Amino acid sequence: MSKVVATNRKARRDYQIVETYEAGIELKGNEVKSLRIRGCTLDDSFARVERGELFLYNVHIPEFEKSSYFKTEPKRTRKLLVHKKEIKKLVGIIAQKGLTLIPTKVYLNERGKIKVEIALAKGKHTFDKRKKLKDDITNREVQRALKRFHRG
Repeated sequence: MSKVVATNRKARRDYQIVETYEAGIELKGNEVKSLRIRGCTLDDSFARVERGELFLYNVHIPEFEKSSYFKTEPKRTRKLLVHKKEIKKLVGIIAQKGLTLIPTKVYLNERGKIKVEIALAKGKHTFDKRKKLKDDITNREVQRALKRFHRG
């Protein structure tokens, strides 16, 4: 049973998720404590492959107050721990299909390790978002009508 620390709620709204991967994250000691207590913010965050390594940008992990001398920058770039084969595969897919990597959630796995779920995603256009909202509203109205019909 894993404990979810943070989710990227904008990801499913703004992107069409193609495939997800699990990655470890390289953290400093006080960042681990801060994640366990206060969580983090994944808004506007993304991952990028540089020099054969995968990095995570714009993830805000708040400072741990009780840390005395070892302070880290809250929005620093963090390295993701993924196998070389997976990185090569991701580079090929991203270059070929024009997809992007975004973190969808940060969680603690069964062993207590902090993991990041990253997703290969394709950006949605505004008309796609509007269509989905319109469909959701219609479905809600249909459900209400059915509920009223079955009651009376």
